[in-house]
Amino acid sequence: MEDHSDAVESNNPGGGGGEEEELQRLLVPDVHSLPLFPPSAVQSNFVSYFAPDFMKPGHDQYVYRHANGLCVIGLAPSHVALTEKGGVTAVDFNVGKTDRSGIKVTGKRKKNAQHFESNSALCKVCTNDASYIVRCCVKGSLLEVNDRLIKQPGLLNSSLQADREGYIAIIMPKPADWLKVKASLIDIEEYKKLKEVC
Repeated sequence: MEDHSDAVESNNPGGGGGEEEELQRLLVPDVHSLPLFPPSAVQSNFVSYFAPDFMKPGHDQYVYRHANGLCVIGLAPSHVALTEKGGVTAVDFNVGKTDRSGIKVTGKRKKNAQHFESNSALCKVCTNDASYIVRCCVKGSLLEVNDRLIKQPGLLNSSLQADREGYIAIIMPKPADWLKVKASLIDIEEYKKLKEVC
């Protein structure tokens, strides 16, 4: 019979304390090193890019890119419409030749998806005094627009909701098109320095 006294000794809570402490250190995080708030789903699952002054001064937009290639498009916090008194009061997807909110994409192959250029209009956002065209920023297939904004344009005004429920559209670019447009976008750190936004 083999002698297993060494194995029993290492499983003993009194023996092998170094391994126990190491395991405890790896499994239980130091409370003082944790952030005050957990990262949002956007921070965890998307890479944030920004298109400052897209086609016109003050027309700042974000492009959140998921690992699967989808791009979520919306208004950056510094967009001129969000800085006006009262913020966005209405959103109209009836721009161009078709009403963007009427687009219904189906199936795995995204049948009925319309293809747009980066400068194509997605919608018009209105404030008390003016209206602004929101552009695609990315060349690709328009998969979805956020039609909740038609009834709830205020979702764009809330800094807590703007990047979750207040997105404008979801676009799927081809990989080659994404690489071209990515070069024209800036990351979140550059955006913060440029716009002095926290």
